[in-house]
Amino acid sequence: MKDDNFLRENNARHLWHPMGHPGDSQANPPAVITKAEGSSITDLDGHTTIDAVGGLWCVNLGYSNDKIKDAISRQLYDLPYYSAFAGTSNPPAIEASYLVREFFAADGMERVFFTSGGSDSVETCLRLARQYHLLRKQPGRSKFLSLKKGYHGTHFGGASVNGNNRFRINYEPLLPGCFHIPAPYTYRNPFNETDPAKLAQLIAQAMEDEIQFQGPNTIAAFIMEPIQGAGGVIVPDAGFMKLMREICDRYGILMIADEVITGFGRTGDESGSRHWGVQPDMMSTAKGITSGYFPVGAALMSGKVAEVFEKAGEDGGIFHGYTYSAHPVGAAAVVACLEETQRLDTKANAGPRGTQLYKGCLKLAEKYDIVGDVRGGHGLMTGIELVSEKGAKTPMDMATMKRIHAAIYQAGTMVRLGMNNVLMSPPLVITEDEVNQVLSALDAGLAAA
Repeated sequence: MKDDNFLRENNARHLWHPMGHPGDSQANPPAVITKAEGSSITDLDGHTTIDAVGGLWCVNLGYSNDKIKDAISRQLYDLPYYSAFAGTSNPPAIEASYLVREFFAADGMERVFFTSGGSDSVETCLRLARQYHLLRKQPGRSKFLSLKKGYHGTHFGGASVNGNNRFRINYEPLLPGCFHIPAPYTYRNPFNETDPAKLAQLIAQAMEDEIQFQGPNTIAAFIMEPIQGAGGVIVPDAGFMKLMREICDRYGILMIADEVITGFGRTGDESGSRHWGVQPDMMSTAKGITSGYFPVGAALMSGKVAEVFEKAGEDGGIFHGYTYSAHPVGAAAVVACLEETQRLDTKANAGPRGTQLYKGCLKLAEKYDIVGDVRGGHGLMTGIELVSEKGAKTPMDMATMKRIHAAIYQAGTMVRLGMNNVLMSPPLVITEDEVNQVLSALDAGLAAA
């Protein structure tokens, strides 16, 4: 590896970073993370912080899980790669598919299609949703519904169903036939409704209105996150997802649960859908499937969907896939990660530690007027929305947000900014003391503002 001076001189000079302006990265070089252990990361200058982002909502098991590292290492020597396209398979892919299916069996999932990440998984669900209706002799069902504030990746399909314009406007026109309904966002919504249950009913009505307007027989699927992550950790009313499920059933629309963030224990349950007592027709997953140790995702199909494909004629062929679908090294990482997830029972820790983080943030809201809203309380997903004027709910400007972010980092915690939101999704193995360190750093950062 090159020395520190080389890294500093070349930081952001040749590498364009995701979700950032290349000019800004050059003017303000990003932190260079060189080491990680447990729930902590260390940068090039030796500054160690709690990673309250969990990599990117993904390092559920922390950075020190030797079982996953060893599984990856062994597989590299046995079989570093082979295609899983029709005609060949590999042992870890077979085992991984069995374990993923078992993990989500209570959610009604029966089949697994491996991908390289969350965006791939969403794209797979969208494409197979259209094919499902085609196989059922309903070729007119090609449209998609989704929620505003939702995030579903960066491919053209995923970006098209995304509900935040910053992921869309620079790349339009996107996929036609994608329509959005209001999010279950009590702090900001077009109905000015602050009661979560009433807001859920209003959105359900808006959903039905949109379905009737578009024509029920034109809609393939509705996609939603059980808890919206990148949109600001927007937690719906407990009955919201059930309402959406009922509407989908009424009109023959597939429900896709985007579990890329919420899957594998982050909400305090195996899946976000199970947290709300709902069985979707499809699931997109990634992130926690390997705890970020290897890029893997999976699109999951219910028995209802699987049966249509498996009993179809030639049109049931899935002419879709990725070079690294069911990659043997990735599959080995999946096997080790799921075994460790079960052994450590991470969902049991996510509940109390998430409550601790959420309640601590509520106390900060009482202390600082710039805190407009705090959202979370369901596992280790917490968002703090900052405002410059509380009565008017004026979003905090980005320059101030960046100063707050830097102050929190210097005080010992890495967080993520989502516009005027401070977003947190720490490892599911984080300890009580480490959560207290996160809260102390947040306090210091808000004070600095």
